[in-house]
This record gives sequence, structure tokens and C-alpha cells, in this order.
Amino acid sequence: MKVAIIGNGVSGITAARWIRKLGNHQISVISSESDYFFSRTALMYVYMGHMKFDDIQPYEPDFWLKNRIDLVKDRVKQVVFDEKKLILESSEPIVYDKLIFALGSKSNMFGWPGQDLNGVGGLYALQDLQNMEAFSSGLERAVVVGGGLIGIEMAEMFHSRKIPVTMLVRESDYWNNVLPPEESAMISRHIVKHGIDLRLNSNLGEIIDDGDGKACAVVVKETGDKVNCGYVGLTAGVSPNVDFLKNSSLEVERGIMVDDYLRTNIGDVYAIGDCAQIREAKPGRKNIEAVWYTGRMMGEVVAHNVCGNKIDYDPGIWFNSAKFIDIEYQVYGDVPQESNSIYWEHSCGEKSIRIVYDQNTQIVTGLNLMGIRFRHEVCEKWLASKAKLEDVLENICLADFNPEFYETYEKSLISQYNESFGKELVLKSKRSLNSVLSFLKQ
Repeated sequence: MKVAIIGNGVSGITAARWIRKLGNHQISVISSESDYFFSRTALMYVYMGHMKFDDIQPYEPDFWLKNRIDLVKDRVKQVVFDEKKLILESSEPIVYDKLIFALGSKSNMFGWPGQDLNGVGGLYALQDLQNMEAFSSGLERAVVVGGGLIGIEMAEMFHSRKIPVTMLVRESDYWNNVLPPEESAMISRHIVKHGIDLRLNSNLGEIIDDGDGKACAVVVKETGDKVNCGYVGLTAGVSPNVDFLKNSSLEVERGIMVDDYLRTNIGDVYAIGDCAQIREAKPGRKNIEAVWYTGRMMGEVVAHNVCGNKIDYDPGIWFNSAKFIDIEYQVYGDVPQESNSIYWEHSCGEKSIRIVYDQNTQIVTGLNLMGIRFRHEVCEKWLASKAKLEDVLENICLADFNPEFYETYEKSLISQYNESFGKELVLKSKRSLNSVLSFLKQ
């Protein structure tokens, strides 16, 4: 069987590896982005000097030959579904028996005047990193348009080189369309504390041309203020990279429509990762999730289905983690902006715990953490078993994953709850690995 995979990100490469584990099929991976698979989430650390590009490539160059995975560095111009054939820009056509789209995302562009100038770019592909690098020498100021996780990453990248950064964020507080108000305000304060020029309630009006086709300033839409800069980062989210397929026989909405087995409307054609749109998402999940771990999970599931082992895609309970400069962030389950929750914040203003629960049943439905690490397995078990709020509070030590000798917070959290609700809860569990293992075995 000939399997063609378009895209060499985490979803496509995971699919290729698992197909090789499951059988002796011919595998071709087509991508024009890079010679070899790399960890996309680590691109920022290459720019910041923490790692070299070779360091973020998980496999040695001879891995692909050893595992008989044929890498084709080219761009797919057209998919001829009736003939099961891929038309490439530079290479000979590739025929397939099974086809997997792993196309990833592209940075959102909203038709801003000047968005196509030199010195303008997103932060998703290797070419985006190269673009940033090309304009960084002697750069006196960068402007980052958009909040969220990509925006703060790009701002931190420039900031690490002591390049002044202005951030234009349309929300009244950073990422408050996702984070609850207290956490959003915390991150806004943290960004300003690090010397970044954060401008809230601000949209991009236009990017100004210096006369030679390069960005030299931006105009803030609301105020008309002009901000001089040598680079403009457009980080207002990403969307599925599926434009070239929208006039084909493949069913495409925002992404490529797939069922629970990651099959499209065309036989022997699958889609995974950022470009896949689940027809009926599982409870608590979204139809499109541009997250590293879901791409990896989809890659494994699609490999089984391609090889004849029918397995449905179930990502389980939602979770995500990131970092806002040096505040770590974790979320488990459902944490809406407005919720019935217990919220504790450390006096330093850079650590917090939010436990969301149903007011009627007292069942915990989500956890949001800033600057504090919780154990994934413990949080997942609490949510899956529908643990009650007070049971979680009394056993909160089980979740603590901060290093030994770090300041503890459990007593402060319990005291705040007792004072607010007139209760007398006490901690029942100890901060020990044996206690955690015992809990997980129950």
C-alpha cells in the first residue's frame, strides 16, 4: 500500500512513524517547509539563543532512511482525487492508495493595508522564524499585533534581544476572550512589568510603507497614533491551511471535515492536526484544536485506521499549558471567563489557582493555574470521576507538582475557602509520591 502524507509537522510525522510500526507500507511525506521534522513549539528558543535549529529536530537525518520514510521537499499544487494522484511544483507526480492531509495552520491575515510588505510576518512556520531573523539586526522597535499565546511568544523573543516591543491588543485585558478576568489582568500586569509597551483596546489600522516596500511604522486604528518600527508581527491567531482545497470535491468548511475516524468525504482520504475539523466534537472539546498534543494523538489514530485497525479519535478531557514570559499556565476541563469558582491568588500577584465547579452538584468541572504546576494525572482523574469541590480542596496536595522546597500554598487556599464559606476543612492528603500513586490506583 502506498501512503502519501502532505505535511511534516507533528501530526504527519506521528502518522508516518505509526504506519511504519504497523506495517511494511510505502510512505511518502511531502512538505516544502523544511528538510526534516522539527519541534514547532521550540522555534522561539532558537531565536532566543537557547537552542540551535538542529537541537529541535528530534530525529537524526538517517532516521528516515532507516525507517523507509521517503521525504519529498516540494509543494503540492493539486490533488487529483479521481486518479489518486498528487501534482507537485517541481517533482514528478505521486500516486497513492491512501492520502493523509496534515497541512497545519497559517497565520491569520485580515486584509490590513500593508500586510504584504517586507518586514511583516507571523509566527508559525520555519520561514516566519527566518523572516524575523532577517530583520532583527539593528532593529530599533518591533510591533506585535494580537494577543494570545503566539503574540506573547513573539514579544518575548524580541524582548530577549533587548529589542523594544509594542503590543497592540484589541481586548481590554490580555487574552480576556479566553482567560477569566483575574488571570487576564495578572498577565497584563506581568507584560508591562517586563518593560513591554502593552496597548490594550487597540487595533491595527495600517502598516506604513517606507517607500521601498518595507514596513516602517503602524497606525493604531482607534487613536491614529503612529508607532515607528522595523518589524510588524501579525499574531492574531491561526486558521487551517486549506485554501487550495476549497474548490475541490473535498468537503471543507473552516477545516477539512472528518468523522470520528478522521475520514473525509472522499474514500481513502484522511485529515489530521490543525487542518482537520471534527464533524461532531466530543463533549468539552472543539471541532478544530490547533494544539501540539492533539496533532500527535490524531497522527497515531489515523495510522491505525489507514492500516485497517478501526479506532475512533477521542482526545479526552481538555487541557493545555503554556508560558506568559515566566508565568507558567495550565488549564484542565472547562474554565469559562465567567464561572462559579473558587479563586486564590498569591500576594505576589503572579500565582493563582481557580477551581470551577457546578453550583448545584458541587462537581469540579475545570482548573486554571498560573505560576503553579499541577499533576496532569491527578487533575484528569478529578474531572473524569466528577470529584466534588471539597474533596478536591482537602486533597489538593496530591496535585502539587512544584519542585521540593518551593513555597506551599495549600493551607492558604483552604483558609480562604473556610473564611469565605464558614467551613472547617483541613488537608487530608500529604505531599508525597506514595500518596499520589495510592490515589491514582483507587
